[in-house]
Amino acid sequence: MSEPTYDDARRRRLVELLRSLAARITGLTDDETLLADGPELIRLMGDARSELFHYEVRSTYDTPEVADSRRIVEQARKQEESLDLGDEEDSEPWRSQ
Repeated sequence: MSEPTYDDARRRRLVELLRSLAARITGLTDDETLLADGPELIRLMGDARSELFHYEVRSTYDTPEVADSRRIVEQARKQEESLDLGDEEDSEPWRSQ
């Protein structure tokens, strides 16, 4: 079963991954070395990109409880919209007499 939310431990690992990528790039002070290590950097950036994507998706994931609450609210809104109350005169016929 995949985890539906992004827990604190995984968030910390993502931060560490991003910081290590930044440190690796910063450590390559020579232009030639930076360019020569391109394949390694591409791999590291790919790992970071993938994990960032999962973070974004999972940090905005609705838990079943939240999804159910949203469904209930949406259902109530639709019911309210479907009620045709008309204007006050139509909804209170006794006032027109």
